[in-house]
Amino acid sequence: MGISVWVVLSVIVVVLIWAWKVVNWLWLRPKKLEKRLRKEGLAGNSYKFFYGDFKQVAKISREARSKSMDIFSNDIVWRASPFVHQIVKNYGKNSFMWIGTIPRVVIMDPEQIKDILAKNYDFGKPHTNPLIKLLASGLADYEGEKWAKHRKIINPAFKLEKLKLMLTKFDQSCNDMIKNWEALVSPKGSYELDVWPSLQNFSCDAISRTAFGSSYEEGRRIFQLLKVQAELTMKVVRSVYIPGWRFLPTALNKKMKENDRDIRDSLKGIINKREKAMKAGESANNDLLGILLESNLKEIKEHVNNKNVGLSIDEVIEECKLFYFAGQETTSNLLVWTMVLLSRHPNWQSRARDEVLEVFGNQKPDFDGLSRLKIVTMILYEVLRLYPPATMLTRATHKEMKLGKLSLPAGVEIALPIVLVHHDHELWGNDAKEFKPERFIEGVSKATKGQLSFFPFGGGPRVCIGQNFAILEGKIALSFILQRFSFELSPAYAHAPVTVVTLSPQHGARIILHKL
Repeated sequence: MGISVWVVLSVIVVVLIWAWKVVNWLWLRPKKLEKRLRKEGLAGNSYKFFYGDFKQVAKISREARSKSMDIFSNDIVWRASPFVHQIVKNYGKNSFMWIGTIPRVVIMDPEQIKDILAKNYDFGKPHTNPLIKLLASGLADYEGEKWAKHRKIINPAFKLEKLKLMLTKFDQSCNDMIKNWEALVSPKGSYELDVWPSLQNFSCDAISRTAFGSSYEEGRRIFQLLKVQAELTMKVVRSVYIPGWRFLPTALNKKMKENDRDIRDSLKGIINKREKAMKAGESANNDLLGILLESNLKEIKEHVNNKNVGLSIDEVIEECKLFYFAGQETTSNLLVWTMVLLSRHPNWQSRARDEVLEVFGNQKPDFDGLSRLKIVTMILYEVLRLYPPATMLTRATHKEMKLGKLSLPAGVEIALPIVLVHHDHELWGNDAKEFKPERFIEGVSKATKGQLSFFPFGGGPRVCIGQNFAILEGKIALSFILQRFSFELSPAYAHAPVTVVTLSPQHGARIILHKL
């Protein structure tokens, strides 16, 4: 009898502890954090049980996507980042929103942004739904010593001297796209085309060749799976995270896990084939995978007695997924918005073409010449300012943190809304929403007056390792296009920037190409 009483009491205690944790998670902790944030002078919606702002986020996002824009407007914030725009509009720059049970503080002050990005060990990545990591994890997601180890091993692949060796691979990809366009344009001298799929195919091909030495055709299945995975990931992002939910056999969960297995199997085949060739004495190849494997092998040999050095096969696969996804998305987005803006501003298109022809004539672009393209560089920076590939960075506090006069408790997320900061009149002037590449004539530092108000690739120690890769690829592709075509917007073009992981044209980009 005594034993059974103890069993019942134990069960009651366990149930009470569990119930307390649930109540704390769903109500007490969020309300405590809300009270603390308001005491710091921050404003936002009151916490709503379980969902936070999710229902409002979904509603405002749907409304934004359904509305059309003036094709000559760069006032895209309400469409690219609709809910953050609404929060800042309602509550000012010192505001917060709710991601389910977690408050997310909006930070738009350049000094505070600089502080957050510089202190990467203090302001870490938020804990996210593990399903989101199925899209791409790797260097962009890791923290602490693991991040430092991966960064050290991957870094050699993105040094300028290595990128120089990849120029011929970029050339091949550009040539394929240009030949396709010339075939379409040739009969009449002009042709209307949605350039968005072409630019995606080009960047897929370029990342395949430069990362793995293969062509887009060989990597087509991986890219198709990643595209589907990105769309499914956005559904996960827009839903409330429930611990353990990912283990349930829902249609979404099963599809994401199935895609991940297929992607990993394909990449594992590519990696094993390369490792086998390297062990047989073949050169590592001047592509990202070869350089990564070579750097990894060197690290392991230098610390042969330490089992924690080097990357495992699974870690190499994660980095390859990141190469594939981030490499393709960033450049294709940069190029499509560049073509849209140069279609709207034919004077800048002419100036860029004159510069390209002056430096290269009709010859293939070379590395030294690319570094002399001042006007093209100004244009690309201004495109990245107005239409950054990533519209927001997120960080989190895992302990009490001071941020200027602001004191943030542990358990708070931080939003660095890139697109809002890039369009801020207080930072960029009354012409902040206008396309004016001349603002970068003396470089980024002069344009930003030394503030961290331009960060399309992030900043601090965790600045995007592939930024030089993306800019180089953008310069080469734009040079090829300008040498052979002039272009203008089609009357059928619909201006509809939307964030699907990165900032993309919702209805494509219909442009009329004219052969020169």
